[in-house]
Amino acid sequence: MKKIPHVNYAIIGGSSTFSINFPEDLKRDDVKVLERDIEFETPFGNSPKFKLIQVGDKQVLTVKMHGWRPKEGIKRGRASQQLFWVLKEAGVKKIFAEGGVGSINRLLELRDLVIVDDYIDHSMRQDVGLGGPYLLTMRDPICPTQSAALTKIAKKYVEPLGRHVFNRGVYVNTDGRHFESRAEVQMFRTWFADVVGQSITPEVYLAREIGACYAGIYMVVNYAEGIIKDWEHKDLSDIFYKESYTIGNILLDAMYEIDEHQDECHCLDLRKDTLLKEK
Repeated sequence: MKKIPHVNYAIIGGSSTFSINFPEDLKRDDVKVLERDIEFETPFGNSPKFKLIQVGDKQVLTVKMHGWRPKEGIKRGRASQQLFWVLKEAGVKKIFAEGGVGSINRLLELRDLVIVDDYIDHSMRQDVGLGGPYLLTMRDPICPTQSAALTKIAKKYVEPLGRHVFNRGVYVNTDGRHFESRAEVQMFRTWFADVVGQSITPEVYLAREIGACYAGIYMVVNYAEGIIKDWEHKDLSDIFYKESYTIGNILLDAMYEIDEHQDECHCLDLRKDTLLKEK
């Protein structure tokens, strides 16, 4: 097993870049792959495979599809623990994530991009943490600095195409792998949720636990059940396979908009020492 490198940045790939070999397929002169298929030992089992890449002057750890490996019999919660333990040991301070979501808000169209600023956890995964001695305040779960970077770059890519970029929204997290029922989606509407997906938790908790800033960009890939019209498999397939390059380039370009310093946001201030200490 490799020694974990020290890096300040990470990109957690999701369904929007799953169909490509990220970042190689983007064929960018400013991006270099330093190492591939790196696995690390963790207290939660061997990690998913990482790539170490260079984006400009920044070294970045990246992983495919949130580190989920169902074929290996590894549950999603355990995969997240493995992933974020590695990021903690690497000293990662800034994390970008991405994924596809269903639209609950009736104003959202297919291929719109949402950089959410809040979430509702409707998953049944419990106690997915790293055992850190912290009280995690989740009033502002998304880093405003990174959110602004993603919004700025996303607009450059998609607004000329007549698409929309939203820099706020509520993401309701479900377990999957199935989609939600119409009744569930109508319930989520009464909760004022805008999109539904399966990845923001526990990642947002684990990012806060390791003291890292976190923000994600989410493409609307289907209308949630009972919203606008029944989604079609062809639409979903077209978006997954044709939009990966857009999302990949947005993530890489957004890296140039941030640095490792955490003094422009208050993300670190929202991780407190636990009050449950033995005397």
